[in-house]
Amino acid sequence: MTMEELKNCVRNVPDFPIKGIQFKDVTTLFKNPQILRELSNRLYEMYRDKNITKVVGIESRGFIMGPLLADRLGAGFIPVRKAGKLPAAVFEETYGKEYGTDRIEVHQDAIETGETVLLHDDLLATGGTMAATVRLMRKFNPKNIYVNCLIELEDLKGRAAFDPDIRIDSLIRYAI
Repeated sequence: MTMEELKNCVRNVPDFPIKGIQFKDVTTLFKNPQILRELSNRLYEMYRDKNITKVVGIESRGFIMGPLLADRLGAGFIPVRKAGKLPAAVFEETYGKEYGTDRIEVHQDAIETGETVLLHDDLLATGGTMAATVRLMRKFNPKNIYVNCLIELEDLKGRAAFDPDIRIDSLIRYAI
C-alpha cells in the first residue's frame, strides 16, 4: 500500500471540533483490517531495533495503535489520560493546543528510570499535547524518548515544540 493510498483513506471533517479546524479522522484507517495491519507493520519496522520498553499512548486515539505496537515490540503499554481519569497518584502537565488548553496525567509508577519509551498519538499539529507528554516522561528519567504519530500537519510546525534530542516520526504528512 502506497502512502498516497493511506492518505486517501483518512477522512477530512471540516469545522470540527470548532469552526476553522480541518479534522483528520483516523477511524477510517482503523476500520479496514488490511490498512490496520499495514499501519501496525510500518510502525513496528520503525522501532523494532530501538529496545522500546514502554509504549505510551495518548488519550484517546493513541489507545488504538499504541497497545498493538507495544505487543509487537514486546513492550508494556502506558496510557496518558485527560485529568481526573486515573485512579492512583499521578504526574500532570497543562498545555495549550490549537483550540484551547487541557491537562494530561500519567501514573507516577508507570515507568522506571532508564527505560526507553515510545510516545504514540494519532496526530501532530502544533505539538502541544505531545510536548506535554514528553515533559511528563522526563519526570521518570528515561534513557530514550521517541515520538510517533500517524499524521503530521507540517505547516503547523509542531516539531518546533520539541528539544533537538527527541526523534519524531510520522507516517502520513500533510501540508495544509
